[in-house]
Amino acid sequence: MKATLVLADGTIFRGTSMGAQGEKIGEVVFNTAITGYQEILTDPSYRGQIVTMTYPHIGNTGVNFEDNEAVRPFLAGFIVKEYCPHPSNWRKSRDLGDFLEKYGIIGIQGIDTRKLTRNLRETGAKKGIISTEDHDHGRLLEKVREFPDIEGLDLVREVTCSEPYDWVEGTWRWNAEAQKSEPKFTVAVYDYGIKQNILRLLVDAGARVKVFPAFASSDDVLAVNPDGIFLSNGPGDPETVDYGIDSVRKLIGKKPIFGICLGHQILGLALGGRTFKLTFGHHGANHPVRRLETGHVEITSQNHNFAVDPESVKSECDITHINLNDQTVEGMVHKKYPLFSIQYHPEASPGPHDSRYLFERFRKLIEES
Repeated sequence: MKATLVLADGTIFRGTSMGAQGEKIGEVVFNTAITGYQEILTDPSYRGQIVTMTYPHIGNTGVNFEDNEAVRPFLAGFIVKEYCPHPSNWRKSRDLGDFLEKYGIIGIQGIDTRKLTRNLRETGAKKGIISTEDHDHGRLLEKVREFPDIEGLDLVREVTCSEPYDWVEGTWRWNAEAQKSEPKFTVAVYDYGIKQNILRLLVDAGARVKVFPAFASSDDVLAVNPDGIFLSNGPGDPETVDYGIDSVRKLIGKKPIFGICLGHQILGLALGGRTFKLTFGHHGANHPVRRLETGHVEITSQNHNFAVDPESVKSECDITHINLNDQTVEGMVHKKYPLFSIQYHPEASPGPHDSRYLFERFRKLIEES
């Protein structure tokens, strides 16, 4: 079936549909990862966004149950150059197109994704609309321009859990029994749109994991007497998550804290800092980050549109990691309290795994505290 993509600047792409039929508007971004499209699709941080894959051939391994990062995909739409309708992989349980259709995700394939990526890279991420119903350029452009910008939208409420729950599953290993050991400490996790592999790695580090909704109060969290507190990744503008910022502000100095991605940004705001929107964001599995403590360069997986202003937190924190592409802040540690945060994703699956030492660092911080 015919599908049309129109950007807010009037650029139009015509291709064919994959997945669900209908019409959807979101912020169009590009992801430079070669593998891991299933993890990208099921990352709740993409809520409200239409994801373009720069790698041209997508869908050749299908999808399976084990690689999901959430119970379902939350993104607004999916764009690829060439969709493979006949995957071949011993782990697959269904085709990518069937997976998208099941969850109502509209996709478009057969367009020039290199041209689209160049547009986003040179002029910034922008709103777009994918439609299999209406192909009139003028009407689609009007719809997308009337749609609200992602800045100022609280998308966390759309992806967080509704009730607290316990998580006990560690990382999955092929052809091996799961390594189970008695938890050594308790971690309370704020779910702003958490990826499940973060929870698995916390279990691997020895944690008894208790997950709380994003709107849980600091008293709710402290009531379980956790040994540490984790602030998760998530979608949208961090400044809109005022309830999360307020709770974290009340927890600073009371327990060791580790934040990733949106959790890093919320922590920065709770410390009195500022955040700003990046031109086209960081999305991919190949971003170089310098660890200032050692000088080593880590290749990282990233997915964020906002960053912490380093000048706004320098009185409270030392910067620990810097992005080598644009020099934005990728990590910080507090000068006084046992807390640190990272902008990128050390839990990334399928990878890279250069930064998984950070979960061990969190465990040691809890033990020392």
